[in-house]
Amino acid sequence: MARINQRAIEKQLKDIAKSYERAAKRNPIRVPIQTEATGTGGTLPGRDTAEGDPALARLLTWLDERVRQNPSHYINVAHFVEEQQLHDEDAAILAFELEQRDLVKVSRNWGGEGPDVYLTDAGRAAIRRLKKLRLDRAARLRYTMDAFHRWLFDTADDQKPIAPTLFFATTAAYFAGSAITGTELHEALAHLTQHELIQHIDTDPATVAITPQGVSCALAGGSVQDHVNQPRPGTTYNNYLPNAKGVIIGEQQHFTQNNTDGVDPTPFAQLAGYIGQISTTLGMSDTARTELERVAQDLHAEATSNHPEPGRLSQFATQLRDKLLEVGTTIAATTGVQMADQALAALMQ
Repeated sequence: MARINQRAIEKQLKDIAKSYERAAKRNPIRVPIQTEATGTGGTLPGRDTAEGDPALARLLTWLDERVRQNPSHYINVAHFVEEQQLHDEDAAILAFELEQRDLVKVSRNWGGEGPDVYLTDAGRAAIRRLKKLRLDRAARLRYTMDAFHRWLFDTADDQKPIAPTLFFATTAAYFAGSAITGTELHEALAHLTQHELIQHIDTDPATVAITPQGVSCALAGGSVQDHVNQPRPGTTYNNYLPNAKGVIIGEQQHFTQNNTDGVDPTPFAQLAGYIGQISTTLGMSDTARTELERVAQDLHAEATSNHPEPGRLSQFATQLRDKLLEVGTTIAATTGVQMADQALAALMQ
């Protein structure tokens, strides 16, 4: 990847933020598109909750405003869809989803004009949680990074450049019922660029593109912070796979075995140690987990022997890789697969 001019990026991203703020004041953008994103990590609510669903959170916020104007009255949700220009949303479905969560009561006598709802005590409590969540700056930033990154992955095919301000036209550009600001997007873009998940394109107006690393992050299924904080090959791993001399593999960053075979067992020892650390977090059956740990023990024993055999290292590492691929695309499993690939590639050099 080309060297990043951080100062130029900062200037142009600030220009993006300022231009959006001016445009938003003149003509707020509320036209939704199909893509959505899930805010994950930290204190963010799950996507299956009303607080974690951008459309439902906006509806709850809207209902709160209407209830203040007309206490003790049923409110027509169809008016929310019309006012917010959410033409792809079904007012009845939104109302029923809130009712399933006991946040509203739905009147069955709306006569085809749209569902009338009444806020329950649980609904008022959910609105209170939303208002508190909006004040959590760290949660807002995490959400904005996740939402923009997912939108960019879903929207810009084949890593094509796209104007980041188009994100504001999406349903996902709302956190806890309030709109993401241009300043918040600017900060999120700066973090995503710093971690090489997106690339700034020097065009007029400025555009961004998702990077191969950004694609890998999206495919892993976790949050941006999961990707940023995940262990890297070569990092120290604490685990429970001691060798015959009582040395815990992974405690030392560079493991060097005294052998004359020209084989560097370091990446294989680190892979085995990593498996020892994450095996209980993969959601495997007891039988499958036991087999995974057995192979890791075999790899560890071979890597720490006086004369590790390349064929056996390759065999055990490949077995671990295949078993991790069967687990799915979790962050832990994907990291293990990457470590196995790197170890096997080093063996071929």
